[in-house]
Amino acid sequence: MAATGTELADLIAARVRDVPDYPKPGIVFKDITPLLGDGAALHAVVSALASGYGPVDKVVGIEARGFILAAPVAVCLRSGFVPVRKAGKLPGQTYTQDYELEYGTATIEVHTDAFDPGDRVLIIDDVLATGGTARATAELVRRAGAEVVGVAVLLELAFLGGRSKLGDMEFRALVTV
Repeated sequence: MAATGTELADLIAARVRDVPDYPKPGIVFKDITPLLGDGAALHAVVSALASGYGPVDKVVGIEARGFILAAPVAVCLRSGFVPVRKAGKLPGQTYTQDYELEYGTATIEVHTDAFDPGDRVLIIDDVLATGGTARATAELVRRAGAEVVGVAVLLELAFLGGRSKLGDMEFRALVTV
C-alpha cells in the first residue's frame, strides 16, 4: 500500500482509537494497536516515516511504542536502531535526561556508546504531545556526539504545543490532531 497525503491520514485516523481517561482521568490515550495489526497500514506508516531524511546512520525509538515504529524504519533505511529507554532499563553506562510529560515527569536514558561522533540520527515516536520526550531524546543524542536530522511521529497532538519545544529541529507528523 503506497498511501500518501490525505489517503495516509485517513488510513491512520481509521486505525487509531481514543481511550478516554487513560492512563489518568482527563487524558485521552491514542491506541495504535489496531493500526499495528493491519499489515498494509503498518507498511504505509513505516514507509512514510522513513522517507525524506537522506542518509541516516541510526534511528532512535523512544520507549515503548516508538520502538515498534522505529525498528522497521531503521530496516527500511538500512540504519542501526537505538532504543531510548526509561531510567534503569539499560545495562552499562548511560546518559540520562529528565523531562516533563503531559501528566507528570520522567527520566530517559541511552547507552553512552550508542552513537559514533557525527552519526546522523532520526528520532521516531508514536505521538508528540507536550514535546518533552522528543526534546529530551534530542539532547541525549547530541550529548553522545551525534546529529539529529529530524523527529518523525505518527500523531501530533497540536493542542498541547509540543512542536514549539523542538526548536529548529526538522519535524514531521503523519497526522496532526
